[in-house]
Amino acid sequence: MLLDWNDHRNELLGVVNKYAQLQPEFMKGLMKMDAGASEKGHLDAKTHELIALAVAITTRCDGCLSVHVKAAAKHGATREEIAEALAVAISLNTGAALTYTAHALDAFDALKSSKS
Repeated sequence: MLLDWNDHRNELLGVVNKYAQLQPEFMKGLMKMDAGASEKGHLDAKTHELIALAVAITTRCDGCLSVHVKAAAKHGATREEIAEALAVAISLNTGAALTYTAHALDAFDALKSSKS
């Protein structure tokens, strides 16, 4: 196992709670935004969590990963569903890297027109 994810999640939530004491109004706003994003509309709770988990992978947020894996499992996500959501995230990152190469090549080509 790479990390003790349960300990990691618990320690992280403890630190976040301490931060919330320092910035209560900010945290109220953040929690309101989170609640709004989590409201069931067209997507069910499991789908919300699979999306959140995919985003956690693309942003490389271990804390987000640990929280949303637990929530996804709570809402019935299987290991296979999680793996499929992660495959979408990996594919998106690969596509983003590929399309971002245009910026690198553009920067290189700009060197030709610059004297510095």
